[in-house]
Amino acid sequence: GCFWGMEALFEHTRGVTGVISGYAGGSQASANYEAVSSEQTAHAEAVRVTYDPARISYGQLLQIYFYAAHDPTQLNRQTPDVGTSYRSAIFPQNAAQRATATAYVAALGKARAFGKPVATRIETGRFFPAEAYHQDFARRNPNHPYIQAWDVPKLARFKARFPKFYKG
Repeated sequence: GCFWGMEALFEHTRGVTGVISGYAGGSQASANYEAVSSEQTAHAEAVRVTYDPARISYGQLLQIYFYAAHDPTQLNRQTPDVGTSYRSAIFPQNAAQRATATAYVAALGKARAFGKPVATRIETGRFFPAEAYHQDFARRNPNHPYIQAWDVPKLARFKARFPKFYKG
């Protein structure tokens, strides 16, 4: 989904030490908002999440991602945002993360956890930070209509579903 809301949600997650909005899955040359918005690049809007594994595990981050951050059954769409740049994707950073994410997605599918097939893909690709004006967008623009319509409710659902991981 839109990196603004994903960044805001993970910034409110205990154990997360940093979140950066950006682009993943395409080339460095096309890692900019104008190009990615054209839906002609291989990029997805993405966030890089760094975390303290003593406080939160990669598996717990996946659980939050699937059950609070977005709808993993939507292909190339998240709420009002449509296009391949809004696909549900995970870009593991090492073999252990890839194995964990792959097993997690398979288990969700087998359990029919969402009543529909999980569309989330496990992908490869480098991460490129987005432009400065996208960083901390929700925090800097809390009254922006998009943030109010889509991200404030997302944070409320996260807080209700995962109170032990929510930090205000």
